[in-house]
Amino acid sequence: GLQRFLTEHKITLSQIDHIFLSRVCSETVGGLPGLLLTLAGMGKEGMSINVSGPPDLYLLVKAMESFIPNSAMGQIDSVLRNGSDEVASASSSKFDCLFALITDGVVKLSAVLVPPCCLKVCGSMKEGSSEPNTPLISGSHLAEDLQAQWMNLTAEVALNPGELSVVYICELPEIKGKFYPDKAAALGVEPGPKYGQLQRGNSVESDHQNIIVHPCDVMEPSTHGPIVLLVDCPTPSHLQELSSLQSLTPFYSNISGEPVELCKKVNCLIHLSPASVTNTPAYEQWMARFGEAQHIMARHEPKNIEIPILKSSSRIAARLNCLCPQLFPSPGFWSLQQLKSLPSVSKFPRELSLPTSCQITYAENLLKFHLLPYKELGLDNSNVPATISRTEILNELTSNIPEIISASEHISQLWHGNNGIVEELQLHETPLPSCLEGITREDMEIVFLGTGSSQPSKYRNVSSIFINLFLKGSILLDCGEGTLGQLKRRFGVEGADEAVKGLKCIWISHIHADHHAGVARILALRHDLLSGTPHEPLIVVGPRQLEIFLDRYQMLEELDMQFLDCRDTTESSWEAFESNDDNDANGSTSRLKNLLRQAGLMTLISVPVIHCPQANGIVLKFADRTNVIGKRIPGWKIVYSGDTRPCPELVKASREATLLIHEATFEDGMLEEAIAKNHSTMGEAIEAGDAAGAYRVILTHFSQRYPKIPVFDGTYMHKACIAFDLMSVNLADLPILPSVVPYLKLLFPDEMSINEAN
Repeated sequence: GLQRFLTEHKITLSQIDHIFLSRVCSETVGGLPGLLLTLAGMGKEGMSINVSGPPDLYLLVKAMESFIPNSAMGQIDSVLRNGSDEVASASSSKFDCLFALITDGVVKLSAVLVPPCCLKVCGSMKEGSSEPNTPLISGSHLAEDLQAQWMNLTAEVALNPGELSVVYICELPEIKGKFYPDKAAALGVEPGPKYGQLQRGNSVESDHQNIIVHPCDVMEPSTHGPIVLLVDCPTPSHLQELSSLQSLTPFYSNISGEPVELCKKVNCLIHLSPASVTNTPAYEQWMARFGEAQHIMARHEPKNIEIPILKSSSRIAARLNCLCPQLFPSPGFWSLQQLKSLPSVSKFPRELSLPTSCQITYAENLLKFHLLPYKELGLDNSNVPATISRTEILNELTSNIPEIISASEHISQLWHGNNGIVEELQLHETPLPSCLEGITREDMEIVFLGTGSSQPSKYRNVSSIFINLFLKGSILLDCGEGTLGQLKRRFGVEGADEAVKGLKCIWISHIHADHHAGVARILALRHDLLSGTPHEPLIVVGPRQLEIFLDRYQMLEELDMQFLDCRDTTESSWEAFESNDDNDANGSTSRLKNLLRQAGLMTLISVPVIHCPQANGIVLKFADRTNVIGKRIPGWKIVYSGDTRPCPELVKASREATLLIHEATFEDGMLEEAIAKNHSTMGEAIEAGDAAGAYRVILTHFSQRYPKIPVFDGTYMHKACIAFDLMSVNLADLPILPSVVPYLKLLFPDEMSINEAN
């Protein structure tokens, strides 16, 4: 969610010229591919950024090369590039050196590599692995150069990719002591250039006495400049190594606060380490070595979970929820009471064996620690966003749009019957499909996790749709950057974990990053959540190029997945499989078929569409069922277009669909741009639904030029609705969807008036 956060707080990407990675894993680099692509598309020639990290960064580079052009990669290098600092070069271990990254007179930035302890001799492998710990992959000169650095580092020890962490040390130049003109005058030095020479540390001859005047004669002693450490210690094994690093000795103080010889006083430490490490006595003892330093705990603190990070989108979600809670769940305004019940959230203990002067602060978004000017050294929370409450948002809404109250009441009257089943009150011209007969609210829910196109924006994330089958599991259709964050906003922290564990399949429409950049994070989290529990790899269905990316990436981090090419899930491929299952070499097709059956689906069919090579839409056909009196009820049919121009094959595959989810990137007046970029206009998406005879159409994948609500003509929305992020459509609610559309305009009067004027 980095790009959305920057947009939210008006921080331009051009202000960032360096990114330093503490580790290489989906948790730390999940947003990097999308960021590189966004920068490459800025301006006429694009922008680039410098990225530094552990040398196993080469595996990420090789993975990204499968879908990111070399011109967009920027300047990526490992922290080993400049070699070790002279001060630490005498260290006996190559892992106990200060590697100088930047030394420019303004700042000195160094890095220390932190491996897990007890490194084995060269040649050992990951448990159960048949591959060497240093996989060899052909790639660009950039990737091969990084790989050479990794191989040199691991020539004598078996260090697996993904295990290396980095501590960054930021040192500012020393602060000159105060200059006393009266002392200089007393020693016969006249005001002028010699005063400047003395302040720059040079000795001068006295103008009136036969002596040499030294800076120490007329100035207070210089002091070390401010120092900040960024520490990411992911495991107790890394902590053992961290505690024994001799290269950090100059930065330690005594517990009493008196510096040891050559000690550099550290002003601030930023801890990215997890609670499972920071809560241990060993970590507290290591923290105590820094004396009076300010400690900022910046890893998933409870206070941050309480506050919505993306307040603009939370505000929109709260307004939508006020209008129609049946479709728009309340955004997660967590209370401290709710947080205390979460087993995964624990506070840093206060009973620490640290100096009483030691300060511990929980990090907040946009919290600053000032280094200069020296008189302002310390924490600054002036830019920390103010908290917002649901009550505050709703009071503002009812004040600005008083008619929203009656509109909400009218919408609620459309929901009738037991269990909230919808009765068609206003849509007599569209008969209820037989597949919806006897539907319950526990059958299926469609959650729109991202409804924007191209790149994340302030109000809309990029593409992802969560098909919630409740007790039968779930399916993810597309998985753009930030999908995991959206799951947490929709289901809460624990609920998102359960949603990830319950996934039966991830299906990716095409290789563009806004549709797949979040896959690795979801897969890695699922692997961690199910570790120690019997389970099978998760099926990922997508274009061949995605398999290349994931295969390369899982050399860095375990993804626990089994890939199936979209071309093996087309209608003709399924027919070939049914007639001869010997074509299923690795068993993935058979596994998918069994998983679909467990989830109540009859088929999952990929349909080639008109966008980029190997772009697909998808048809999900659910199995027929029998009601309580033995009547056979046909299964419902859900179709998602992915990105496409109006496509005859997709229309054919969508025939009599219960729901068609179709991209509608552009308004009707931008047909030429839609054709040029192989996207659809809103009118074309509606026409596709009409041609297919789809019962309902939900429009999504809107251009980010429409930040809150897209431009649409209400005259053709008789069986359609517009998707918003986190909108949750229960299958039982499909009949009522078009009736809600006119009220959506009510929530956005300013946007609608501008659109109508245009």
